[in-house]
Amino acid sequence: MFDIIILGAGPGGYVAAIRATQLGMSCAVVERAELGGICLNWGCIPTKALLKSAQTFNYAKHAADYGFEITGEVKPDIEKMVARSRAVAAGMSKGIEYLFKKNKITVFNGDGKIKAAGKVEVTSSDGTVTALDAKNIIVATGSRPNSLPFAPIDGKNIISYRQALVPDKLPESLVIIGSDAIGSEFAFFYRSMGTDVTLIEYLDNIVPLEDEEVSAQLSRSFRKMGMKVMVSAQVKNVEISDNGCKVEVSTKKGTEIVVAEKVLSAVGVVANIENIGLEEVGVIVERGKIKVDSYYSTNVPGIHAIGDVIATPALAHIASAEGICCVEKIAGLDPKPLDYNNFPGCTYTSPEIASVGKSEKAVKESGIEYKVGKFPFTASGKASASGEKDGFVKLIVDAENDTILGAHLIGANVTEMISGLVVARGLGVKAKDIIHSIHPHPTMSEAIMEAAAAIHDEVIHL
Repeated sequence: MFDIIILGAGPGGYVAAIRATQLGMSCAVVERAELGGICLNWGCIPTKALLKSAQTFNYAKHAADYGFEITGEVKPDIEKMVARSRAVAAGMSKGIEYLFKKNKITVFNGDGKIKAAGKVEVTSSDGTVTALDAKNIIVATGSRPNSLPFAPIDGKNIISYRQALVPDKLPESLVIIGSDAIGSEFAFFYRSMGTDVTLIEYLDNIVPLEDEEVSAQLSRSFRKMGMKVMVSAQVKNVEISDNGCKVEVSTKKGTEIVVAEKVLSAVGVVANIENIGLEEVGVIVERGKIKVDSYYSTNVPGIHAIGDVIATPALAHIASAEGICCVEKIAGLDPKPLDYNNFPGCTYTSPEIASVGKSEKAVKESGIEYKVGKFPFTASGKASASGEKDGFVKLIVDAENDTILGAHLIGANVTEMISGLVVARGLGVKAKDIIHSIHPHPTMSEAIMEAAAAIHDEVIHL
């Protein structure tokens, strides 16, 4: 008998397991694939390894700008890039294995199915069935790539992020459907490698969840790379032939045909909730997601759910935070429910994007009186020295009390800068407080202080 059995060892499941053992509970994790889940093995980590290769390749191509002379042509070796990416992912997965051993977490390899409250059955790859008992069960089975009905993913012509991570060769041309983080990151990577990329977005802006000014900046940066960006564009059909893929796109100007060697479908994810026993035990599912309360309990006592299987943003760091909150509640602590209005979002293109809180459009629609402060990296000494001047910091504050409503950053390394703004926003820090907090020089983060100063007409370097 375990205190907790967790289905899934992704960033929600493995973090929940470690926190549970820290609180003195016995814990088992059921996982049919690699420890670390999609994030560590087929998402966050290996993607960032490839993006680092792309960034380094771009530096090499512009070595003369930094005072270096490279004799001969700089060429990408996709086989070596992929090998490095896979090695990084494997190392991270082994790290989770070490943490599990350190924290005495029992792992059962196979497919888990809830048979009743407190009972889980695990079927291994060889057909062996193991019955487990627990006081609590946490479903953290994650998600898989979504597929358009007229463009089903076949892994060859129409691919998902999994195939995009391990190409055996670089395609000459690629159409990417969807411009959220996955689509935009792969668009940057493949275009950096020399692939002719067309990025198609159904909504009016790429990275549509971001502030419109951020979206416009990334679009400019992408077009400067030679990428074709299509917005307000709906893919109607994909026809596959020996010559590649013919993509029919409906735009405001009419129908356009885009021909490419491959199509990458980046149109979201679907929760992995089938065949895990939810229907049999009566767990309520709404619109493809498990229904939970603010502490991640389902309607069935003792059964909980976190991460991509519930109706919260499908982000690794959110799944981890949910896992911690869930097990702390199970342990009898009194954790504060997560504030989903104050979570950071990051996109690891070049320039990077990082944001927290409301966009200017959302603030305007809410009717709140607000002020905006913006500071471009073209005016930043560190950005100039680094040769990476694209982007800006934009802060939106409540006009009445000067607190931060939203922070939107696009530029080099901004994903490393957003955490301080998350903390500041959560604590109710005012823009005046940021102005009066000394920032180190020269740094990219000085732009945050300058953006806050711009709100009060005190900006120095602009």
